[in-house]
Amino acid sequence: MPPSSPGRRLRDAYGARPIMIPGAFNALTARMAERLNFEAVYLSGGALAAGWAGLPDIGLLSVTEFADAAATLARASNLPVLCDADTGFGEAVNVERTVRLYEGAGAAGLHLEDQEMPKRCGHLSGKALVEPASMVAKLRAAVAARTDPDFVIIARTDARSVDGFDAAVGRARAYVDAGADMIFPEALESAEEFAAFAKAVPAPLIANMTEFGRGPLLDFEELGGMGYRAVLYPLTAFRAAMKAAERTLSALRDRGTQRGEIGGMQTRAELYDLLGYDDWEARDRSYFSGPPGR
Repeated sequence: MPPSSPGRRLRDAYGARPIMIPGAFNALTARMAERLNFEAVYLSGGALAAGWAGLPDIGLLSVTEFADAAATLARASNLPVLCDADTGFGEAVNVERTVRLYEGAGAAGLHLEDQEMPKRCGHLSGKALVEPASMVAKLRAAVAARTDPDFVIIARTDARSVDGFDAAVGRARAYVDAGADMIFPEALESAEEFAAFAKAVPAPLIANMTEFGRGPLLDFEELGGMGYRAVLYPLTAFRAAMKAAERTLSALRDRGTQRGEIGGMQTRAELYDLLGYDDWEARDRSYFSGPPGR
């Protein structure tokens, strides 16, 4: 049997049971998530902008930068990669190209949001929304552009923070009618809202459990019980890594040595194991064995 596509594997995963999808801010984080038996990883636009370019999450990176990062994560592990696609990097015809680039990069799916450009982090004030018809057109373009029917198209609505809960529900229903495979309600503000949204929108749902946001950090089991099929943790590992780096560099500056921080570091052996270093060496040696010309 031919291997299933990334989109098919993602659909099979969340179709079988609710799944956690941690953000992978680099290739080794994706590989680590695979070893820890997660079933998918997420490319966060916020993590990509901050960690790679030192920029805020306001739509400054290009579609090719996102697609390149998606390809890196897809090569690093066997997990399906779900990708942030901001507002689609333009209008409906731009969304066509976005989907083709992401699909070509090996991504399993993407989500589009209904903000105007310049977009903002979903948990900040000052957001503005496009008209529902504009987002519907983008979703139609995304569905038409994919070559793999299993490539997952997710519609994110930021309407809760702008026009209220009922507007978010209304937009979500329109996005389902336009062909979205999943709905991503951004910045819901209570457990009651998460539950009410799940009851009001007849579609597979994905929840965002980002830290320091507008909503509570609900337990995975609780969200699954409400009907959410996937839960994103977009910046969890990134925030932990950045805080650990700050703590370690501060200790080095203040003490003149890193000895006190060794216990919190990944060892050389652990790093080489995650990299598959021994396999690389073994293959390299094998190419120099045997008769010349063979």
